[in-house]
Parts: sequence; structure tokens; C-alpha cells
Amino acid sequence: MLSCPTATAAASRCPPMTAPADEDRVRGNVYALLGNLLAGPPDHDLLQLLRGIAPEPGDASLLAASWQLLAVAAARTGPAELRDEYDALFIGIGRGEIVPYGSWYLTGFLMEQPLAQLRGDLRALGIERQAGVCEPEDHAAALCDTMALLITGDTPAPLDQQQRFYARHLEPWLPRFFRDLQQAASARFYRAVGQLGEQFIGVESQAFRVTIPAAGGATPS
Repeated sequence: MLSCPTATAAASRCPPMTAPADEDRVRGNVYALLGNLLAGPPDHDLLQLLRGIAPEPGDASLLAASWQLLAVAAARTGPAELRDEYDALFIGIGRGEIVPYGSWYLTGFLMEQPLAQLRGDLRALGIERQAGVCEPEDHAAALCDTMALLITGDTPAPLDQQQRFYARHLEPWLPRFFRDLQQAASARFYRAVGQLGEQFIGVESQAFRVTIPAAGGATPS
């Protein structure tokens, strides 16, 4: 089930989010959803779920609006169209319109120093790449998955550790990536994914600054 602070699946509404554990579950699920959507086009079942998203009554935030736009975008497409859109955006012939890697955004090249730093931090956290995965660890989907693991894994990381990883490896470039995704010529459904990602990352950055004000962090792009 998709959980989010501003939206609910029509078939199964979320309970009120009050306890910190619930808030963390929400955050982890949104990261997991973004990772799923960025790793590959959604299948029929996920599309059905996204089509049922509805904003919480009275929520006029930009994040709530982005959930509603995602539901509308899901209702207007199907798996076949999404495969073509995903290929044009992220794969292409040689390269797609969008390059979803941190090293590319931070240095203009693939497999550069930011990836080496990320791999060191992942080793320190005890996180290893799954067997058979070919993509570098600085793929946007992999970083969202890592945040989901840090938040809602079997042994969740402390909030300050989540913030340090986020500030070092996501905040410096993911906002720009999500804005680029919204502006890509081939983006239709994925324009809404970019809107959701940008708004959610903005909320995360603000929440970390409020909760851990002394921790600092990277300035969003």
C-alpha cells in the first residue's frame, strides 16, 4: 500500500499520522515509491494504485497537489506507453534525455569522486549492492532506495545519520534532477514524478533543518 502524508489510496485510507514511527514509515514509503518509479516504468498494479491517490481533505500544499497530479498522470497512460517514455528519458540510443546519476550532476562525468565517496559511506553503513545490479550506486533510484532502507529497514538509522547521508548524497543534486525531469521533452507521466520528487525533497530538506538545525547540510541546487 502506498503511504504518504498528503495522499491516500482510495481503496485503503491511511490512519492519522501522529506517532514518529508512523511519520518515518510514511517517509520511507515515499522514498521507496520514488525509487521504484525511477528504476523502471510502473507495472499495471502500481498504476492502479497511483490512480487511486486522493489528497487529504483541506490539504492545499504543493506536495498534496503533486500527489493529485501523479494520480491524473497515471490515469492517462498505460504500461506500454510508459515503457516507451522511460526508455526515451533514461536509456535512449546511447543516452536518454536525463542522466540520473549523482556524479554526472555534480561533476559532468560518470563514475567520478562523488561515487567513490558514496561507496565509502555505504560500506560504513553496512549496505551492499545486490548481486546482478549493474547500475552504479549513485543512480537516483538507488539513492531513494537507500534512504528508504535507512528510515524503515530492519535496523533504522538514527535521524542524524539519515540527515548526514541525505545532505551529502541527495540534497546537492536531486532537486535539479527532478526539475530537469519535469522539463524533459519526452516526459508526460514522468513530469508528475518529477513534481512529486521535487516537492518531497523540499519537505525533507526543511524538516531536517528544523529537526537537526546544528547539522547544517548542503545547499539545495
